[in-house]
Amino acid sequence: MTRIGVLGGTFNPVHLGHLRAAEEVREGQALDEMLLVPAAVPPHKDATGIAPAHHRLRMLELAIAGRPGLRAARLELDRPGPSYSIDTLRALRGEIGDRRLVFAVGWDAFREIGTWKEHTAIFATCDVVVVTRPPGPMRLTIEDIPVAAKEAFCYDPSSESFRHASGHVLSLQRITALDISAAAIRAHVAAGRSIGFLVPAAVETYIEAHRLYRPGDVTR
Repeated sequence: MTRIGVLGGTFNPVHLGHLRAAEEVREGQALDEMLLVPAAVPPHKDATGIAPAHHRLRMLELAIAGRPGLRAARLELDRPGPSYSIDTLRALRGEIGDRRLVFAVGWDAFREIGTWKEHTAIFATCDVVVVTRPPGPMRLTIEDIPVAAKEAFCYDPSSESFRHASGHVLSLQRITALDISAAAIRAHVAAGRSIGFLVPAAVETYIEAHRLYRPGDVTR
């Protein structure tokens, strides 16, 4: 594999919106493999209502079974402490050397990236693709880049992207609009409503079998 993508998140639970984003970024960036990396300890979220990490990883594995080019990775489950993206990206960079590494991040998360641990180092470690759905922005502007990182970028009008001093690229990719959220899925489950066609069938079965996201759900 010469070109690797990373899509991290809580995946609580994984749904069709996540999977479609991973597939479109993999194709749009001509990647050989897209890693879906569940956060063991999300540093920016309240742990209340988050299913144990091993359940979230297993649901990812079930969701992408038989889908070439997508792989669930337990990188953050095997590392103690909060699941910081820069730590994951550095570990991957150490493994793959100078091969292309692409970090995919949603628009809402990107708007908060200035609060992340060592966020300026992320741009120096890999290419960054900001994923947005209609009616999200059509392009990135210099004002969208965190203040501490702005000086390291120059705009490339031919590709409508920003090139970092390290040579890595920051770009925006618009993807199919699927109005699905993990919060809504959890609310459906808690209310006893169907989540069919919102998550893969195997994930729906797993949630039911392990009684996840119900009042008094499992915590192990």
